[in-house]
Parts: sequence; structure tokens; C-alpha cells
Amino acid sequence: MRALRLMNWKSEPELVEVPKPTPGPGEVVIKIGGAGACHSDLHLMHDFVAGALPWNPPFTLGHENAGWVDSIGAGVTGVHEGQAVAVYGPWGCGKCSRCQLGIETLCENPTAAPIPGGGGGLGLDGGIAEYMLVPSERFLVPLPANLDPFIAAPLTDAGLTPFHAVRRSWSKMTPEATVVVVGVGGLGHMAVQIVKATTSAKVIAVDPKAAALALATDVGADVVLEPADSTVATIRELTQGHGADVVLDFVGSESTLKLAQGSARTLGDVTLVGIAGGAVPFSFFSQGYEVSLQTTYWGSRPELIEVLNLASRGLIHAEHTRYSLADSAEAYVDLVAGTVRGRAVIVP
Repeated sequence: MRALRLMNWKSEPELVEVPKPTPGPGEVVIKIGGAGACHSDLHLMHDFVAGALPWNPPFTLGHENAGWVDSIGAGVTGVHEGQAVAVYGPWGCGKCSRCQLGIETLCENPTAAPIPGGGGGLGLDGGIAEYMLVPSERFLVPLPANLDPFIAAPLTDAGLTPFHAVRRSWSKMTPEATVVVVGVGGLGHMAVQIVKATTSAKVIAVDPKAAALALATDVGADVVLEPADSTVATIRELTQGHGADVVLDFVGSESTLKLAQGSARTLGDVTLVGIAGGAVPFSFFSQGYEVSLQTTYWGSRPELIEVLNLASRGLIHAEHTRYSLADSAEAYVDLVAGTVRGRAVIVP
């Protein structure tokens, strides 16, 4: 079968022939119906060297995956051949207190996981391929009957990650509240929809690209703004001088963090999701009183079930640009160029 693999650190992925996987006891092989290409894959390709992570290439890329059960190993009882499923991407030990809650992103015994701190597409073979081996049925979530794997695949990260970030601040997203979404790309455009689908808060979207602001408007943003020296003042003007109750930063640069910190209301939340590597000073007076600064990482398996249910009811959807497996390497070229609308989804 064909698979897009990262063969070495600081290199571009290669489409190569590899053997089709065979499931062992407790394992499941799925036929891929869709696999998302993510900006974090670019960091894997370009920013790491041997020893920086507890695993190394080669491995097949793709940590946003959905498809149909192709074959099952001995002892698997929770899924059946032909069943449509999404793959929960972070793979923990399954036994620690965090994993028992379905929060395998925060596994506290990673040395007992299938791979420490990783998963399919992150150290082990992912889904930008014709088939994918999943080491346990607990990493599979059955899809609602009306949700195609191609549509579901990007929801496993681009939907789940913003849903987790939004969900943490639901109590502050009241009908009179304002939420600022900074960066309206693959994750940010989902965040706008999730806030609108699950709360009554107003949404202000901030992005330098005209196409991104048009997308934000299409998916429900109440106000769109280009970042400028006056953006913080504009946000405060739009909120009667108070500032935003919640700011979700899907970029994470120094400039976006300054914008987030400066525009947050007292008692508000500033949540960093993006991994651009920016930093800002944190002191008593660096933001409004009792503003919480927090990071998030991916989301839990129960939250993925909620995301898929929202999508099955038509309340959220991932805008996407479709690529064939033969053109899968081009998806990453387009991500670097910033020309992908929504999420890049590869279909074998």
C-alpha cells in the first residue's frame, strides 16, 4: 500500500510503498476514508532533531483520521468489520487516572503507552495511507450514521482541540459575553462555530488575511478585525470598555499573545492553543485583575464524541480542501504557503 512517510528529521515527507498492516491481538486495521494534514506536522518535519522527542522517524504522517474497520485482531469486541469510525489521536497507557477519564492527552504513565507522548502520525504510523493500524479499540469512536469519514477526519483534532478550549470556558460565555478568536485557520474557524453552536456569546474574529476573515464571517463571526496597533482598543470599544470575557489564541506568536493579554476583561480567560512559540511577560499588572492565562492540548475521548454529534446534527463543519493520496505532499506545501481553506484533508 502507499503511505506518506517522514523518513528523517528536517526533511520533506515521501510517498512510498509499505506493507499493509495486519492486526495482532487487541488491534484494529482501518481503511482510511480521510486524513487531515496539520500545521503541527510541519513542526515535526522542520523543527526537531534526533533526541528531541522520545521517538524518531521513519513513520507515516497523519494524526487526524477516520475510515472503516477493515480487520480486527483476537479479543476485539467493540467494533466490527465495515463499521465507520474516527480515531482518537492521543494514545496513552489506558490505566492511569487521566486515561481512565478518557483524557489520554495527559497520560501520566507515558512509558506504558503504545509510544511515549505520541500516537498514530506522531511516532507511530498514522493515516495518510491506504490503511492504518490502531493498537487498541478504545482509540476508535463509532461515527454517527450520517457522518462520512472524510468529513469526520479533521474533527478529531481541528474540531476536538478548539472544542476542548471552548468547553473549559463555557461558564464565562454568557449571553452578554464576548469571545475573541485570534487566527481563523483550520482550528480557529472551528472555534467560531463551536462558540456559536454551544453558547450565546458574541464572537470577534481576528486575522490578517482577508480570506480568513471572509471565512470567519461565513461560519458565524459577529465582527471581524485585522490585527493592528488599535485592535485592543477596538475590542474594548466593542465591549463597552470592558474587554473580552474569553480570548482564544490559535496562533501563539508574541504579537497575538500581547493582543490577547491586552484585550481580556477582568476575571476573563486567555487560552493559548497555537504553537508559534511566542511569549509575553506575566506579572501582577501584565493583564487585568484575575485574568486566567492557560494552555490547552488536544482534548478527551468523551469530548470527541460530543464534537462528532455536533457535526452529525449540522451545527459545526470543517471547511476543507481535498487532496488525493498521490498529491498528499502538496497539502503541506500549500499549508506553508497559507493557501489552504479550512483544513487539508487527504483521501486515499
